[in-house]
Amino acid sequence: MTLYARSALPLMALIAVPAPPALAYRPFDSTDAAVAARGEVEVELGPVGYQRFPQQHVLIAPALIVNCGIADFWEVVLEGKQFFVVDADVTGPRYRLDEAAASVKTILRPGSLQDRSGPSVASEVGVLLPSINGESGAGASALLIVSQRWPALTVHANGSILWTRAHEPGFFAGLIAEGPDAWTVRPVGEVVLEGERGARTVASVLAGGIWRVTQELAVDAAVRLAREAGHVTEIRLGLTWAFAVGLPR
Repeated sequence: MTLYARSALPLMALIAVPAPPALAYRPFDSTDAAVAARGEVEVELGPVGYQRFPQQHVLIAPALIVNCGIADFWEVVLEGKQFFVVDADVTGPRYRLDEAAASVKTILRPGSLQDRSGPSVASEVGVLLPSINGESGAGASALLIVSQRWPALTVHANGSILWTRAHEPGFFAGLIAEGPDAWTVRPVGEVVLEGERGARTVASVLAGGIWRVTQELAVDAAVRLAREAGHVTEIRLGLTWAFAVGLPR
């Protein structure tokens, strides 16, 4: 879901040949039942984002996810975000590295996202890494993803159980809807529910679009609204770039 602890530049230096069409799973919190092909890398980069809380304004620069195809139907995922509070009066650190995670994702059932019939099904298990100037504990997650593509609509359903960084049980549920995959620019939306024991459940909605610039590059923009410590508005801008690294296929 569905990117933190990674630097893309060394990987980009290894480009060898073009990759197949990129599926942008920016700008969502959820993810899709697809993985990077073996020997390929997908970089999901949000160079700058913005969050407005009732009493605080935050820049996200950057949000980063790197998906590395390590075998057929398997990938390793590294992700994280940097947050900078931009208000004049701040109590506590202005900088936070958060939402860092490392996970392994695999296709359980190849389906419509793999040019076969029926739903695509995938699972992802990972470690939630400690934050810098945030929660210092580690956690874990287990996610199931079901995706179905039709000519006019693609949907991705996510369900996850969590052991949070605060060492409490939690959950995540998300649903993505996308317009026709054949369109160069397609509208997208997402609804999410997430929470943990002892904390208020957070509900959010997202609306935006994805522009497929080339077969290897897609650009996205979206606005997210959430009920979290008051009303939260977030603007997300980013891109997804897929390329091969010359590994054995």
